[in-house]
Amino acid sequence: MPLSHWPPVSVVMPVLNEERHLEEAVGRVLEQDYPGELEVVLAIGPSKDRTQEIADKLAEKDHRISIVPNPTGKTPAALNVGIAHAKHDILVRVDGHGALTDGYITRAVEVLDESGADNVGGVMAAEGRTPTEMAVACAYRSRLGLGASTFHQGGKAGPADTVYLGVFRRAALERVGGFDETMHRAQDWELNYRIRKTGGLIWFTPDLSVTYRPRSSLSAVAKQFFHTGQWRREVIRRHPETANKRYLAPPVAVILLAVGTILGIVGLATGVSWLDLGFIAPLGYALLLIFGSAMEGRYLPWKALFWMPLVCATMHVSWGLGFLIGLREKPKAV
Repeated sequence: MPLSHWPPVSVVMPVLNEERHLEEAVGRVLEQDYPGELEVVLAIGPSKDRTQEIADKLAEKDHRISIVPNPTGKTPAALNVGIAHAKHDILVRVDGHGALTDGYITRAVEVLDESGADNVGGVMAAEGRTPTEMAVACAYRSRLGLGASTFHQGGKAGPADTVYLGVFRRAALERVGGFDETMHRAQDWELNYRIRKTGGLIWFTPDLSVTYRPRSSLSAVAKQFFHTGQWRREVIRRHPETANKRYLAPPVAVILLAVGTILGIVGLATGVSWLDLGFIAPLGYALLLIFGSAMEGRYLPWKALFWMPLVCATMHVSWGLGFLIGLREKPKAV
């Protein structure tokens, strides 16, 4: 593509409580060396840390950065307000805790042109710094942790149901009405579903990679995946045809673990020996986690490897419980 034909691009970043990672995330965008015009729109929510201060300083240093407020603090609202403020027709989504790899935007624009897609994206390359974060990152990338998702593990380029973050054509977003602000989570998957339903193409390519900084504690992982399970159920409630085995596996596992454990306890209490077989479910699951973690995490430092079974169990059980419990009330736009 000749340099004169490189289209201008707007990078839209929903940001909330990103004191640790915002400067790195914005810096990776500004270092992209994209041949065309580039702007960065930070949609800042009401953060409880120094996020706003850091964003203001970044904007003072570089005229390409602009800031818009997102009073709700919700991601889909931040994306919509950032997109409305953005000037250009190619829109790159980047999160405040993500880091683009070199050449990401240039390659994304090329793939948009080559594929004719409405949205292109690549691999969510989880990387941790502490032992716990390393274990979480490994779980993200492994079949033991999150199954066989293409944008976690990579794969061949081609049409996809969804992609990580995404580089969009504005026309596609306008065609489907933008992000659904009642979808406080899973809004990217739901948006891509609507784009596909209107005849649009979502395209995955392993050429694109974004470094993702995972949660740093088990409690944070549990909270994240509990909400993920709740919102995955909401997606299926709205679009039943999207249910598949990978999304239903965690709630089924939680049910089997609970039933097996209860039967085993009843067997011990009553002396009905065959009920003791119920313990096969939790014991088998524990062995699966231990040996599976040893295989998937064999390159991890030993401290990170120690956390691996606990991280995977936290992901599975939290997701499953969130899915089974669901949302307490119908979500509304804030």
